[in-house]
Amino acid sequence: MTTHVIGTRTSLVVVERPDRLPALAWLGAAPAGGIRSDAAGDLAALTGTPPELPTPFETLGRAVPLLGEVSRGWIGRRALRGHRIVDAASAGRDWSTRFAPVAIDRRDDALVVEAVDAAAGLALTTRIEAVAGGGVRMRHAVRNTGSGVYVVESLEVALPVPVTMSEQLDFTGRWALERMPQRRLIADGTWVRESTEGRPGWDSATMLVAGEQGFGFGRGQVIGVHVASAGETRHVLERQRTGIVTMGGGEALGPGEVVLAVGETYETPWVYAFAADDGLDGIAAQTHALVRSWHPDALSERPVTSNVWEAVYHDHDVDRLAELARLAAEVGVERFVLDDGWFSSRRDDSRGLGDWVVSEHFGPEGLRPLSDLVHDLGMRFGLWLEPEMVNIDSDLYRAHPEWILSTGGRVPVPMRAQEVLDLARPEVADHLFAQISRVLADSGVDYVKWDHNRQLFDAGSGTRGGASGIHAHTRGYIALLERLRAAHPGIVWEGCASGGARVDLDTLTRVERLWTSDGTDALSRQRIQRWTAQLAPLAWIGAHISAPRNHQTGRVSDLDFRVLTAFLGDLGIEWDLSSATAEERSRLRDWIGLYRRHRRLVHTGRLVRGDDLPDGVAVTGVVAEDRAEALFVYAQLEETVADPPPFRLPGLEPSARYRVSIVSPDDAEPAATEASGFALAAVGLLPPARWPQTARLVHAVRVD
Repeated sequence: MTTHVIGTRTSLVVVERPDRLPALAWLGAAPAGGIRSDAAGDLAALTGTPPELPTPFETLGRAVPLLGEVSRGWIGRRALRGHRIVDAASAGRDWSTRFAPVAIDRRDDALVVEAVDAAAGLALTTRIEAVAGGGVRMRHAVRNTGSGVYVVESLEVALPVPVTMSEQLDFTGRWALERMPQRRLIADGTWVRESTEGRPGWDSATMLVAGEQGFGFGRGQVIGVHVASAGETRHVLERQRTGIVTMGGGEALGPGEVVLAVGETYETPWVYAFAADDGLDGIAAQTHALVRSWHPDALSERPVTSNVWEAVYHDHDVDRLAELARLAAEVGVERFVLDDGWFSSRRDDSRGLGDWVVSEHFGPEGLRPLSDLVHDLGMRFGLWLEPEMVNIDSDLYRAHPEWILSTGGRVPVPMRAQEVLDLARPEVADHLFAQISRVLADSGVDYVKWDHNRQLFDAGSGTRGGASGIHAHTRGYIALLERLRAAHPGIVWEGCASGGARVDLDTLTRVERLWTSDGTDALSRQRIQRWTAQLAPLAWIGAHISAPRNHQTGRVSDLDFRVLTAFLGDLGIEWDLSSATAEERSRLRDWIGLYRRHRRLVHTGRLVRGDDLPDGVAVTGVVAEDRAEALFVYAQLEETVADPPPFRLPGLEPSARYRVSIVSPDDAEPAATEASGFALAAVGLLPPARWPQTARLVHAVRVD
């Protein structure tokens, strides 16, 4: 019996079987030093995967087949759902497969399995590999080798979950309040979280987590699974009556989106798995390291950003923008971004979208004078774009109404007075690339915020007679973004979709920043950012200081609370600084100076989050890789019935001693306490904040 262990931190044990697809015997956090070959064999034997099983059926073992097939007696969810059409009288053929392996190739920490089903006219390739940071990932590809076309309805990855895990967690949300956690016991049946709006969505599951009872941020065996797609996704957790539990998913395909001609292949998104024995923060450490590995230069400097959206909205008066740029530079901003309103006839959200030419009111030189001013002030210059969308009241739509996604010859009901361009059309992608490239080059742009504000309802493609076009459009979005990145290598890209409706590892391979949410209220952001960090590193989480009275909720918060909510992220400002008092701007400048001194630690340290806290208290921190230094934000969000619990500092070196102090712009030499890392984590300190919507920044420095 040949076994393969993929990954040394998160490990997946794969068992070869001569007459059928390999089995996935175990997935979890490996012990120190990894899983030895004899232990892998034991896992395989104890889960019922030896090749000499006296039955052709999968139901007697506890392992999970590489691809669940009904022909093998698999009673769980079928991994491949599809059928062949030769002619009108023969639809529905080859819906049941029985793949047999023809090649298994192990190279380094990757495994590739090739299999065929000659009777069904299909070939399967599965790739499993370890990734930077400690996780593993897996994907399937199916190729049509028979006659006629093969319709792929869905193709999903399913991974084994240990029987010790009894609770599950995923996320939901809405506009301006994304990634709110929901938790339940694992029960018999299938839990499916599916996005149906052309993107992962505000209510995206984001990550499906299974864990042992009582798991938390810093404790418990946990496994997190993520489907890495910027389009429509499906996350699945299933427990069969046999007790087998699986997690996984794939792309949520529309009717007829994938029809394979002879020789054509469909490949699933990567499905990532991360396992840890130290809770959700252990998973987050792996996802953060993975994203950082994709952008090794992005952490060298994360400029403080000012975005003018909530300051001016669509009213892009040149003199006012110049005043805001000067005020931004005075408080320490390093990147100045124009949001929606700088182009064409755009004065509200009903017109101009899709016409990527600088508005005439900027004058004959366009944006260049403002860009030059921003650069002269020592800042970088950024622009907002929404390349996938078009207003009906636009030159582009009037010239090419056929370029939108639509079904059955009808125009979809407008949302935000806009429609969606079909990026699967080469002529659409070429037009957008030419217009956008010209603006980026002519205007001296250093940074682009790429938005996506309309859900893709009734989204058929004219290239396919109105058949569902979301799968092809998503590929077109990726291709256009990569094309623009290649043509403008000096530009930093921010991903945005009505705020945080496109937060996924597919997008994170291509952007250096995420706009976390359109909700900038500090109290709401405490939750949004804490849980977005389950997937995205803090350096990718755009966290902006909003106005004293928030534009979305109307809630009033003081400046220090708003700053400290944004401190553990990629700091920015979403506030009309001309409306701030001189004292507020001075205080803000001092806070930004403090942030700039600590941002390297914020953006490279390990995230830690406090357990066993009442709902009205949050503790979030970052600990340096060598544990020589750490920063914590203690936030009193609401009143608590009892006195707040002690402020415990997780993640420090237990045997080391630390000097701990509250830091703020007021404290030249703050009072300090010395204690061991063990005592600070086990017992903690008195709560440093007690009033609702107050927070304190605490700095711990190793002294021995």
